[in-house]
Amino acid sequence: MLRRSLENRDAQTRQLQDAVTNVEKHFGELCQIFAAYVRKTARLRDKADLLVNEINVYASTETPNLKRGLKNFADEFAKLQDYRQAEVERLEAKVVEPLKAYGTIVKMKRDDLKATLTARNREAKQLTQLERTRQRNPSDRHVISQAETELQRATMDATRTTRHLEETIDNFEKQKIKDIKTIFSEFITIEMLFHGKALEVYTAAYQNIQKIDEEEDLEVFRNSLYPPDYSSRLDIVRANSKSPLQRSLPAKCVSGTGQVSTCRLRKDQQPEDDDEEDEDLDVTEEEN
Repeated sequence: MLRRSLENRDAQTRQLQDAVTNVEKHFGELCQIFAAYVRKTARLRDKADLLVNEINVYASTETPNLKRGLKNFADEFAKLQDYRQAEVERLEAKVVEPLKAYGTIVKMKRDDLKATLTARNREAKQLTQLERTRQRNPSDRHVISQAETELQRATMDATRTTRHLEETIDNFEKQKIKDIKTIFSEFITIEMLFHGKALEVYTAAYQNIQKIDEEEDLEVFRNSLYPPDYSSRLDIVRANSKSPLQRSLPAKCVSGTGQVSTCRLRKDQQPEDDDEEDEDLDVTEEEN
């Protein structure tokens, strides 16, 4: 009867030990993965800070509207990284640290398991010793009585430690479930807060980009290519490129091909005019 009771309690202890081992394994894995998640988020924040700096540097070289839009976008994006930093700090405090604390909690439970197993082993040892004494010296009541007393003490100690372990593991399971709910609720809340803020910031950043006036900046760019005195300088270049003959002609002759040909015709007509004058002189002499 006592032997069967010992076997039942041993099975119970193994079950409790498996429960602690299961928590130790999976909480450890969760802690490592959540910690890696936080580190990745922190690295993303660092890369975003570099992106903000580069956008500001580039914006300073651009046209006014594009410059203003990029700088406003960079300001919003930098604000988002402040929220991301808060996300990192909250995840570290509300998720990673509570999971990490289970390393200490599990260690304490293993100590309780060890004490219980020690008491159980002592009880089993005393029971074996009593059975041997009864077999070897069935008539020696003093030795048998002494062995029974030792077994009774060991049994009481094992019962006490078992009861304490059961209460401890029961509280452990209760606290584990509560902590799991709290940790994952905190994780979801932190992520929702961040992504809610991120949606607001991204909306403002998008609007700043859409407000960039393309036509106005294109006009500024074109004006930078063709400064106000560009036309006058072009005229000077054209004037300097004329031939000496073109520069010696009257302005009205140089102004166009048609005008030049007209001037030439007038020059061609001069001999005819001279002939007419000669004819007039001949008529006058005859009359005389």
